[in-house]
Amino acid sequence: MSDRNASNTALGTLFMRGVHQLLDAKPLILDDPAALIMLGEDAICQIKNSRNHHQTLESRALRTHVVLRSRFAEDRLVAAAGRGITQYVILGAGFDTFAYRQPAWANALKIFEVDQPATQAQKRLRLEQAGMELPPNLRFAGIDFEHESLHDGLLRNGVSLTETSFFSWLGVTMYLKEEAIDAVLRTIAQFPLESEIVFTFSQPPDSLSGPASSFHSSLSKIVSAVGEPFVSFFTPAAIETKLRQTGFKTIAFLSDEEAEERYFRQRQKDLHIPKRSAIAYATL
Repeated sequence: MSDRNASNTALGTLFMRGVHQLLDAKPLILDDPAALIMLGEDAICQIKNSRNHHQTLESRALRTHVVLRSRFAEDRLVAAAGRGITQYVILGAGFDTFAYRQPAWANALKIFEVDQPATQAQKRLRLEQAGMELPPNLRFAGIDFEHESLHDGLLRNGVSLTETSFFSWLGVTMYLKEEAIDAVLRTIAQFPLESEIVFTFSQPPDSLSGPASSFHSSLSKIVSAVGEPFVSFFTPAAIETKLRQTGFKTIAFLSDEEAEERYFRQRQKDLHIPKRSAIAYATL
């Protein structure tokens, strides 16, 4: 994916969060009314008129992962704020909506949305068209990685490397080469102790079987068709090794069992937890 083009998959993620608001059973995994406002009435009508399309196993699995990863990252953020985190940096923010529906406790945070300038321009246009105001604690950090590093881009946009920070990096690593992933982790490792990251990664296709393998194959074709192919895959063991070598001390993964207990046990069985992607979290 070129850093000069707006991301199609980022917009697709916003659409899936909208589908979750409109079609899935309550209680929702991620309560995100801002997604519907940003999508607009035409998209809402489109979702309602294509209900059957969104109830296939593949569609349900993909949006389950999308809403689960955001909900889990935001739950980790709550805990991090409780121990004194002052900066929330959303890497590959796309059409993330946390800043526009933030609870009162988050007003004390400095929130930075980091993404390529083209995607941010598209997002800001949607925000303007929807009449959504920018919160005072939000800053867009447009970074063109063809011209500067994440480290330099963060500094240029006012991110303090001396403040304990929380990073979310969702649905991005699979589109990056390994050296780019390593560079991001090294930058985050420069932040103070107790800083944390939550991120997702794709597991190797040959490690999957059954529905998970079929799901991965279908999704790979879709993202390749829009010019954003998957390029990096890791086992959980490889991710743990990479994080420890970079300097992270506490490393864990959201298991299916924990996800079921925390988010799915008290609701209808309408959503399907996918096996292709994994959610990791680590602190310095």
